[in-house]
Amino acid sequence: MKIVTYFLLIFIINSCERRELLPTTAESLIERIYSYKGEKAVLVNVWALWCKPCVEEFPMVVNLVNEWTDLEVIFVSVDFEEELKNVVGFLSEHHPRSVSYYKKQKDDDFINKLNPNWSGSIPYIAIYSKEDGSLVDYWEGKKEKSRFTQSIQKALKP
Repeated sequence: MKIVTYFLLIFIINSCERRELLPTTAESLIERIYSYKGEKAVLVNVWALWCKPCVEEFPMVVNLVNEWTDLEVIFVSVDFEEELKNVVGFLSEHHPRSVSYYKKQKDDDFINKLNPNWSGSIPYIAIYSKEDGSLVDYWEGKKEKSRFTQSIQKALKP
């Protein structure tokens, strides 16, 4: 009986540590962003494991949720499908609070529909207004936490 209990406990612990990773398109991501309109500002982080600045910045972005209760952070991996197992492992190590996504759309379609001014470089950060869901700020490349803070504050203003 102790062995069965032990294995059941191990199964439950491993299940709790798994991170959900769902496919998304730009259109469904935009719908998700607008679902928070009037409730939370939204930060979208498009990243990949092969992108060193993305990986370096990731823990700081995860921790922003702890500092801002009215901020939703959405992570979107642009890794290749054969890397998704490694992406799930990475997410399990860093414990983002919400569901994460992976891009399931051709690059040009995803980029142009999400933001036609985005070149496609990553990390890509986009911050949307709490009040009306509009795009407040976006940038490409790793930035200091102060840039995030300044843009989040803008997104939270009525």
